[in-house]
Amino acid sequence: MFVKINSFAVLGIDCVSVGVEVDISSGHLPSFEIVGLPDAAVKESKDRVRAALKNCRMSAPLAKITVNLAPANIKKVGAVYDLPIFIGIALASSQIKADLASFAFAGELSLNGEVKSVPGILPMALKAKEMGYSRFFVPFDNGIEASIVPDIEIIPIKKATELIEFLTCDRKIAPMPKFSPPTLQNIYPDFCDVKGQFQAKRGLEIAAAGSHNAILLGPPGSGKSMMAKRLPGILPEMTYEEQIETTKIYSVCGIISNEHPLVLRRPFRSPHHTISPAGLAGGGTNPRPGEISLANRGVLFLDEMPEFHKRAMEILRQPLEDNEVTISRVGGTVSYPSSFMLIGAMNPCPCGYFGDGTDRCKCSALAVRKYLSKISGPILDRIDLQLEVSAVKYEEISDNTKAESSEAIRARVENAREIQAERFKGLPIFANSQIESGDIKRFCPLSGEAEETLKNAFNNLGLSARGYDRIIKTSRTIADLDGSEIISDSHLLEALSYRSLDRKYFNISKELGASPF
Repeated sequence: MFVKINSFAVLGIDCVSVGVEVDISSGHLPSFEIVGLPDAAVKESKDRVRAALKNCRMSAPLAKITVNLAPANIKKVGAVYDLPIFIGIALASSQIKADLASFAFAGELSLNGEVKSVPGILPMALKAKEMGYSRFFVPFDNGIEASIVPDIEIIPIKKATELIEFLTCDRKIAPMPKFSPPTLQNIYPDFCDVKGQFQAKRGLEIAAAGSHNAILLGPPGSGKSMMAKRLPGILPEMTYEEQIETTKIYSVCGIISNEHPLVLRRPFRSPHHTISPAGLAGGGTNPRPGEISLANRGVLFLDEMPEFHKRAMEILRQPLEDNEVTISRVGGTVSYPSSFMLIGAMNPCPCGYFGDGTDRCKCSALAVRKYLSKISGPILDRIDLQLEVSAVKYEEISDNTKAESSEAIRARVENAREIQAERFKGLPIFANSQIESGDIKRFCPLSGEAEETLKNAFNNLGLSARGYDRIIKTSRTIADLDGSEIISDSHLLEALSYRSLDRKYFNISKELGASPF
């Protein structure tokens, strides 16, 4: 007898529908074959399903069992097909009778029939809704995650026997209540704790307002990491679309918890500098997202930036431009979203004290040049704001006056983002940093004085075409914070002031004469 059960295959953060076709033929030697490009975990499903059938008071037919996972040209990965194969065999062997055409199934089985959680349930639930299925049967531990999706009934299953009894109308299982997001409270440290560093804080405000990349450079203990960790607290709240997109990435990685089934806050990822290129970009035999995708719609903070492996750093080039990362392996090619703000922190030399106004730095010119050259020109060119962070003075650190709070800064950032949302209405752009080169003239009108200033800067500073675009986009954000539709000379000059490190540090003269601060 032949039956077909509906299930799914996860490709990147999206899904395709998979038909789990089960055929049981008598008159043949008993066998159990799974075809349709299965990986090792899928092939092992036959042993788990046999044991689960036996321990659920059912029988594995002494016949030829053939399971086909269609379409056969897509690789099937993981134990997600255990539950649909189990139901398919029970149905094809006439041990149960049910019409399952409008239902979908996903879940791993233990040997005693318990249904265990699987990664990627959120993309599957979204696909199930798109396909018009009325019910989606999922592991109990994945129930809350799947309940994020509206307009589809999610049935959580703890054990396969429960499912059999439900399908034969011997048992009722309450559908999972729809997830209701909680009220958010700010959990990030406050900028009011940061003493001094007015220019750096202003730069991070601009970065947050336009979703620009930034680098903080200064001596140890000047507050670079402290300020970077407070940046998420001034970013605007995520839209529902951003929450779903980011949650799908976390779901595919299997790091969604029942306490936080929906990513409500912008991610802040801070990988250690020993991370491998695959850990940063993603990879593996079956490609999984890396840190740059887990930081989607949030912040990727690279502390001690020059200490990262050069190959890992250079991987950032394409995602910073395209807002996605493509991973190609023998098993296939997948793309993951990677629209993130890159925030880097670094010292100016190996000891950290070059240019701090004292004679503590004993590094040679060669050592300083070698250290700074670890940040390549192409990476530096993709960073909009290069912020100098000087050592905090005693008068500043001993002052008991509270600095401006994150809440006050966030109000200005949200106002600037609202201006951008109105400007880009109907376009796939959410912030100034995403303006394409062809749209700069349209969205970034310059005053006559600003146009002349930009011309002189381009000729005198040796800017690249990318640097030219990024300065204009940063100026656009500064103008938005100022409530101005036209980019004035003052807006452009401030943007240019944040592009000084490539001249002061990354083109150090051989003599290293004057202090760069």
